[in-house]
Amino acid sequence: MVEVCSFSLVSLQVSMRQELCFFSSAPPQPVPPLAQTLQGYLRALEPLLPPEEINHTRRMVQEFGRPGGLGSQLQEELVKRAGHTRNWISDWWVQWAYLESRQPLPVHSNPAISLPRRDFNDWRGQLMFASKLIAAVLDFKAKINTGQLPVEFMRGKPLCMDLYPLLFSSCRIPGPKHDYIANHGRTRRSPTHITVVRNYQFFQLEVYNSDGSRMTESQIHGQLLRIRSQSWKTDKEPMGILTSEHRHTWGEAYNRLLRDKINKESVRAIETGLFSLCLDSPVMRISDEKYASRKAAQVLHGGGTFSNSGNRWFDKTLQACSSLYRTAVVESNLICCIFSSQVLYFCYETRSKESPSGPTAMPKKLYFYIDKEIKRDIELAKQNLDILINDLDVNVFNFKKFGKELPKKHKMSPNSFIQVALQLAYYRVHNELCAACDIASQRMFRGGRTEYIRSPTNQTLKFVMAISNPSVSVRRNSAFQALKGHGIDRHLLGLKLQAIEQGLSIPKVFMDTAYGVATHWKLRTGQVPANTDSVMCFGPLVPDGYAICYNPQADHVHFSITAFNCCEETHAETLALTLKETLCELQELLEPTV
Repeated sequence: MVEVCSFSLVSLQVSMRQELCFFSSAPPQPVPPLAQTLQGYLRALEPLLPPEEINHTRRMVQEFGRPGGLGSQLQEELVKRAGHTRNWISDWWVQWAYLESRQPLPVHSNPAISLPRRDFNDWRGQLMFASKLIAAVLDFKAKINTGQLPVEFMRGKPLCMDLYPLLFSSCRIPGPKHDYIANHGRTRRSPTHITVVRNYQFFQLEVYNSDGSRMTESQIHGQLLRIRSQSWKTDKEPMGILTSEHRHTWGEAYNRLLRDKINKESVRAIETGLFSLCLDSPVMRISDEKYASRKAAQVLHGGGTFSNSGNRWFDKTLQACSSLYRTAVVESNLICCIFSSQVLYFCYETRSKESPSGPTAMPKKLYFYIDKEIKRDIELAKQNLDILINDLDVNVFNFKKFGKELPKKHKMSPNSFIQVALQLAYYRVHNELCAACDIASQRMFRGGRTEYIRSPTNQTLKFVMAISNPSVSVRRNSAFQALKGHGIDRHLLGLKLQAIEQGLSIPKVFMDTAYGVATHWKLRTGQVPANTDSVMCFGPLVPDGYAICYNPQADHVHFSITAFNCCEETHAETLALTLKETLCELQELLEPTV
């Protein structure tokens, strides 16, 4: 049986100091200098466009950035915005990148973390682990509530801890034009329950005793046994499938669903719950070679309507089923990885036996009234989700020839080394460089989220053409600028959104073909370093692109690659094979064999 109810043991490799959570200890995020951003933008275009197009765009950028010009005026407004907001770009970014997106959440928005292989011998092992997991998450929440969660530091600087309280009792609510986030954790009466899903059936499980103490593992285990006894058969109608729909479609179905009082109460219980736990059914055994890819796909979307997709409520901020979901509230690879690291450590450690407590109330099954309209909505959602899942090509592998110690030995950044390998592999498959983004944390600033590190540079292009080795240090400089808050992409987005907010026409520089090329991210990448063999998985940003995530260990690297089958040019397995060959060639360049 594949593991079905666990988080991943992941860390961001930041130093931890035993201090209380002071959520405002990080400094404000700076607005980068306009001239610096525009110069960086032009440099980013050089390996992507022919010289004549670059010259056309350069003239447009110069006009935009001239003293007293439109760019300078927008820059002044951004600086003013930075002075009276907690973070000048984060709210805009969440709204623009997530809440206004109308695409389905599975694959397109929700990432997932696939754990090291863990086979439960039977359902008893599953429930025992689930009990420890629930207790661990609740203890972690208690640390947040009492201010005992240590402040994280990176390179000696405190990281913003604002997002941790938003992990619990929060949910994305669908809307006709954009979604919004409902957080119920800061209300006067904070929720005290979680939702457990098994065989497409939802249960409300109270996890605190009448005296306010959390339930013991033994109590939780007893409650899960009760839930199992009430959910032998799979429900005919998988209500959770509705949350996988196109956001506008789900928004309309959501309003129809809530017209009924019983449905409204059940949905409310799911939305307000601290988090959701998915007790998945076992999946068909396959070969060891394909196991990692199949498991990652199962974690990402549930495997389809004939598997475990009905055990999901994709809108929920925190959902446990071998994974951590959702990024609109928190950047999963930046916050949830540390969260899951601490939680899973708790699950594995030997603990003293907890004192027995009193009797517990029966878990409450959540019922839904399904009329013809809702049944039609569910059937349509099932069809669309299966189409989406069948369109996603997932390839997960463990590269075992070497790990992060090899580039370190040669005074290189492992992340930059892998990024150059990705660019070279992509070039060999497609005979071109492309716009590629790697994600950099901005949590060293108050309310900070993420910034993109752009990979292709002129030095990368020369390296790809000549197979020499100068470009790694250049990319490291791009990463350093992003970590200083001087990345170019959020700043450019801010300038564009500032113009829209002022009721101005979108500046020509953002209507230029070059800007479209520069932001058509055919390579969406993310390093999620972990101290176990886990790997994050997410879908491509564009139909003709790839999403690549990697977890570098000392002597091996875990990769996940996804692409869409509907695009004839992209193929995850082909890129994976080429990447393996490319990494081996780079090793030979650094350490030639006699």
